[in-house]
Amino acid sequence: MYAQLVKSEAAEETEQDRAFQERIDRKEKIEPKDWMPEGYRKTLIRQIGQHAHSEIVGQLPEGNWITRAPTLERKAILLAKVQDEAGHGLYLYCAAETLGISRDEMTEMLLDGRMKYSSIFNYPTLTWADMGAVGWLVDGAAIMNQVPLQRTSYGPYARAMVRICKEESFHQRQGFDIMMKMAQGTTAQKKMAQDALDRFWFPSLMMFGPSDKDSVHSAQSMAWKIKMNTNDELRQKFVDQTVPQAEYLGLTVPDPDLRWNEETGHYDFTEPDWSEFMDVIKGNGPCNADRIEARKKAWDDGAWVREGLMAHAEKRRAARVAAQ
Repeated sequence: MYAQLVKSEAAEETEQDRAFQERIDRKEKIEPKDWMPEGYRKTLIRQIGQHAHSEIVGQLPEGNWITRAPTLERKAILLAKVQDEAGHGLYLYCAAETLGISRDEMTEMLLDGRMKYSSIFNYPTLTWADMGAVGWLVDGAAIMNQVPLQRTSYGPYARAMVRICKEESFHQRQGFDIMMKMAQGTTAQKKMAQDALDRFWFPSLMMFGPSDKDSVHSAQSMAWKIKMNTNDELRQKFVDQTVPQAEYLGLTVPDPDLRWNEETGHYDFTEPDWSEFMDVIKGNGPCNADRIEARKKAWDDGAWVREGLMAHAEKRRAARVAAQ
């Protein structure tokens, strides 16, 4: 009897999975109250959580330059950009919360190492030109990743990405504008712009994740349409788009093997150092410790605010109950 029950439940689960995949294949949006496989939910939590953490941690290397921007206009633009990134993090945390995980849980998972953020934010921003490189390269790579996510299968995530992508496009243009001004400036300024490109080029290529042959999540994520393109597809598209921009600026991409391939219609380029990527992911990058410490301090310093909000909510709830 027990064996028959187990077999029946397994068949039902298989049928649910099949029906779910058919919805995905029809390009229907999955909404929070819909049934979904546990693997789908966990994959979304991992991806959206990492995305949200990246937006929040990504404020740190840029916020460092707000008071040191060269003009009042540049300060205002950078301040607005950092504010946008905070908003992006909030949109994404809200999307993840529809999957049954709280913002507090995700933050705790970040601080204890169970969740990650983009490896690019573990590199320092040493000069003002780095603000240009971050906007042009880092936000450019982010846009390449995120525009397809407007078509992702999970409704709240797809809808959050619409506004995020619009704002990220302005961030990328702001970065390119900084690089253009630097490249057209004095010899020292152009040298500074080239140095920023030299340092951020390969870390930007790493933002798309490991090579397809080493990516453990891609196949299932693409079947579920959580992810729309492979890592290598997006990396190639980024290189093809960015190299002509560097040439326009009069800057040199730091890759001696970079060349246009007439047969493929794409640029051939050197793969990033994946051992460096894995080392940074494991917490050994130039700024890993500083970034996590900053997030931990913010979390600890904000405890009184969270406690006050919870107490206020409880007081209002009690008042409503008493009035009934």
